[in-house]
Amino acid sequence: MKKTSTRLADGRELIYYDLRDDTVRDAVDRRPLDRTITTSEVRRDALLGDSVAIASHRQGRTYHPPADECPLCPSTSDRLSEIPDSSYDVVVFENRFPSLAGGSGRCEVVCFTADHDASFADLTEEQAGLVLDAWTDRTSELSHLPSVEQVFCFENRGEEIGVTLGHPHGQIYAYPFTTPRTALMLRSLAAHKEATGGENLFDAVLEQELAGERVVLEGEHWVAFVPHAAHWPYEVHLYPKRRVPDLLALDEAARTEFPQIYLELLRRFDRIFGSGEPPTPYIAAWHQAPFGALEEFDGVTRDDFALHLELFTIRRTSGKLKFLAGSESGMNVFINDVPPECAAERLREVASS
Repeated sequence: MKKTSTRLADGRELIYYDLRDDTVRDAVDRRPLDRTITTSEVRRDALLGDSVAIASHRQGRTYHPPADECPLCPSTSDRLSEIPDSSYDVVVFENRFPSLAGGSGRCEVVCFTADHDASFADLTEEQAGLVLDAWTDRTSELSHLPSVEQVFCFENRGEEIGVTLGHPHGQIYAYPFTTPRTALMLRSLAAHKEATGGENLFDAVLEQELAGERVVLEGEHWVAFVPHAAHWPYEVHLYPKRRVPDLLALDEAARTEFPQIYLELLRRFDRIFGSGEPPTPYIAAWHQAPFGALEEFDGVTRDDFALHLELFTIRRTSGKLKFLAGSESGMNVFINDVPPECAAERLREVASS
C-alpha cells in the first residue's frame, strides 16, 4: 500500500491509498473553495447520560446529485469533484459537512472505489484488503488526536438508510467520548467479569455461537453469525476468532482472510430477498475499543474488548422496511419480526455464486 496525503482547496486533508507503490498523486484541487466553516457542538444529556452532536451547517450538504455531478467520482477536465485526480483506488478525506469537528472530534469520508456504479460487494479481494488497510491506518492516526476517544468506521448503503450520495463510500467518526452503545458493552463486560471471577463475556458469547445453529459463515480466522437476540430482521456479527481490541491488532492471517469472508457475506445480503429485488440496504459498523480511559468500567481494560463488525438491514421482507416505532424509538426496546434462527438459515441458503 502507498499512502499520499495532500490538501483540498479549502484546507481539508485528503489521503490516497494505492495498490501500486509507483503511483504518483500530484493533482491539485482547482476549485475556488472558501475555508470550511462548521458549527458542530457536543451537548450532554443530563438525564440519559449520553451526548448529542448539534451541527446546523449540515442542512446545506449535498443531497442526491445526478451521477454526472457526483462529488465522490474522480475529477475530469470539465467537472471538478472532491477528488482532484482523474482516478483512484481508495481515498479518504475530511467531510465538508462534518457532524463532529475541531475539539468535538473529526469526520472523514472513505471512497471504496472510483467506479460510481459499483458497491463494496463488487470489489476484488485485493481492493477490499486495501479498504481494510485504510480503515486501520485512519484508526491509528485519529486515535492520536487529543480530542479523540473512540474511532468508528462504518458504511451506510442505500437510500432507505438515508444515504444522500450514491457512490460506494463509508465514513469514519472520531468521537471525543465513548459512545453509549460501547459503554453498554463495557458495563456488561465488567459485570460478567466480576460475576464469573474473570471470564470474558465476548469469549463466552463467541463460544456459544460457534456451537449453535446461527453461524452463517466460518473461516479459519473469522466467524459470522446471527446473534441470539438480534435487533434487526437480518443482522450478522462478524468476529475474528482471536480476540483483539481494534483493527490495529489484527494479525496478517486475519487481515488476509477478511476480504474473502466479508465479500461473501455482503453478496449473500444482496440475495436475501431474491434476484428481482433492488440491492439490500444495510449498515456495516465496526466496533473497536475506546482509546480513552476506562476507569468507570471496573476492572475492564482495552484488551478485554473484542473487535467486531455488525452488519444489518432495515428491510424485513420483500418490499417492506422495518421502521423504528414507539417501542424502539421511544423506549429502545426492539421487536424483531424475523427469528434469528430463520435469518441465519436464509443467509446460509443464499450462498453467492
